[in-house]
Amino acid sequence: MSDAVSLRLAERLDQGLDALSIVVEAPQRERLLALLALLHKWNRAYNLTAVRSPDEMVARHLLDSAAVLPFVGDEPLLDVGAGPGLPGLVLAILRPELAVTLLDSNGKKVRFQRQAVMELELANVTPVQARVEAFAPPGDGYGQVISRAFANLGDFVRLTAHLPAPGGRWLAMKGPGADDELAGLPEEVAVSERHVLSVPFTEGRRQLLIVERRGSTHGRP
Repeated sequence: MSDAVSLRLAERLDQGLDALSIVVEAPQRERLLALLALLHKWNRAYNLTAVRSPDEMVARHLLDSAAVLPFVGDEPLLDVGAGPGLPGLVLAILRPELAVTLLDSNGKKVRFQRQAVMELELANVTPVQARVEAFAPPGDGYGQVISRAFANLGDFVRLTAHLPAPGGRWLAMKGPGADDELAGLPEEVAVSERHVLSVPFTEGRRQLLIVERRGSTHGRP
């Protein structure tokens, strides 16, 4: 990318993070921009994402991922169907103390995740190549299981039912059509929170649905 393009993208990222009220330190900002550059470079050869424009990548990948940050807890996070590592890589950059595992079955996308982890020196991220049904979680499981574009809501919960720890929760990043998916949720779970997400430089409604097992006391005494 030329210096002018890099400057424009940096300004766009700064404006978007400011609109989301997310304050970053210089190393985090540099890592986000380096992730953007790496994703754009790899995408030309490996078709990791349908989004081609770096300007759109800022909005639809970096800022869209960052928008859920206020609702992410401190427990280890599993990003299911992470693709090139979204939202997990962005959340790991913004929250260096958060342990993030990226899970995807696509070899080229996991190779990109590993390259990003190496180049960005992200000690808190673990990429894993496996099908979700065959993946055995460590210990009792993860406190948080997030998905950005993995499956409809019911399938997301059913396919990952073995992954949350007791009291763990699912975080489903969705568009407006998610309302039609609520009826497909297993009876033993329910939506405990719904947050409308306003992603800078994008149109259309985005939302985060937090799903918990019925009777769960996550985050409550």
